Amino acid sequence: MRFETPKHKKLVYESVIPIRWGDMDAMGHINNTVYFRYMETSRIDWCRSIGCMPEQSKQGPVIVNAWCNFLQQLRYPGNVLTRHHVTTIGRSSFDTYITMERDDDPGTVWAEGGARMVWIDFATNQSLALPDWLRQKII
Repeated sequence: MRFETPKHKKLVYESVIPIRWGDMDAMGHINNTVYFRYMETSRIDWCRSIGCMPEQSKQGPVIVNAWCNFLQQLRYPGNVLTRHHVTTIGRSSFDTYITMERDDDPGTVWAEGGARMVWIDFATNQSLALPDWLRQKII
């Protein structure tokens, strides 16, 4: 099964993440789980940059699914350039898509993935409408 990144999406954040020696597995390439860490790092840095870090006693974003297409094998040493996009904005959710490139080979996507994020009330564990301030940042 392969998920596709939509053509129409809004670029909301870019970051550079160093590839660490320990990110490699016994096969000499970046372990598949680390790609999800790269996406998580990009997503959390983006959330922090717009002021939507979750507070467990209040409300914030949670991930309800995540996926990754491994297009080429990343290897140490180097840096991963992540480009974080948003699309499919609903009442309480939106989709994020992240492409991973090497910063020494910009424009070549080595991996791509995404996650659906849902805004919830942590006390009730129920979805809430996206706050207006967040909606304005992602539309």
